[in-house]
Amino acid sequence: MKTKVLITVKAYPAISTKYGELVCTAGIKEDGSWIRIYPITYRKLEYENRFKKYDWIELDLVKNTHDFRHESFRPTTLTMSDMVVCGHIDTDKNAWLERRKIVLNKVYSNLKVLIEEAKDRSVCTSLASFKPTEIIDFYWKETTRDWKKEKVEFLKSKSIQMNIFETDDEESIENFELVDKLPYNFYYRFKDEAGQISNLMIEDWEAGMLFWNSLVRHNGDEQLACEDVKKKYFDNFAKTKDLYFFLGTRYQEHAKNYKNPFSIIGVFYPKHIIMDELF
Repeated sequence: MKTKVLITVKAYPAISTKYGELVCTAGIKEDGSWIRIYPITYRKLEYENRFKKYDWIELDLVKNTHDFRHESFRPTTLTMSDMVVCGHIDTDKNAWLERRKIVLNKVYSNLKVLIEEAKDRSVCTSLASFKPTEIIDFYWKETTRDWKKEKVEFLKSKSIQMNIFETDDEESIENFELVDKLPYNFYYRFKDEAGQISNLMIEDWEAGMLFWNSLVRHNGDEQLACEDVKKKYFDNFAKTKDLYFFLGTRYQEHAKNYKNPFSIIGVFYPKHIIMDELF
């Protein structure tokens, strides 16, 4: 089914032993409802199909029957050869007025209410816009530095197979490149309208790329790179912007009925609206 989607989320790539390197992508359809598009082998897409955030795209999607979450759909082909970029919503002087009309169509501010909807299988909400009442802190924790060995071996094996059966040199094992695994997880500590304090991990691609770019700029000093991420996500976004979270559930946590299956898969950070800008 041809579906038009405004892309709002690109999570940091993960490794699958079935599909390889994948990016979980989410957005909002023309009717205002959320949709998850998975799997997407983003870095293997043709250059013209490498959509950006806040691009409108149109492509054939079908319900992902292996995923119980109502918003989960998959492309009919991994190459997404039928996809077209058919528009883009700009920042309009950083107030993001046009973007606001779409992504803030429904906003949660009580995390307990959202979690209850996620656990109710008749509703099964797994994607949402969320407005924290107060950002308390931003911090990071060190995590494993390497992808699991079996997943890396799978990708290498797949690359060799492609080299055998295809003629594209870019798929050769010599040119095999794997996205770097982030050595740190980043978190927001925040309060919702009910006063509940929560800590949620940030899985936004932009946070990961900011870390790697800062690491180069600081000559490999990881702590300074982490501080750069905090400066942007806490000192800038949380303190000076009208910050919202895009929340999404992880499949395993949602399926196993975790107390809180959500993480922050993206952030929405327009400047605060000045009344003159509305007229």
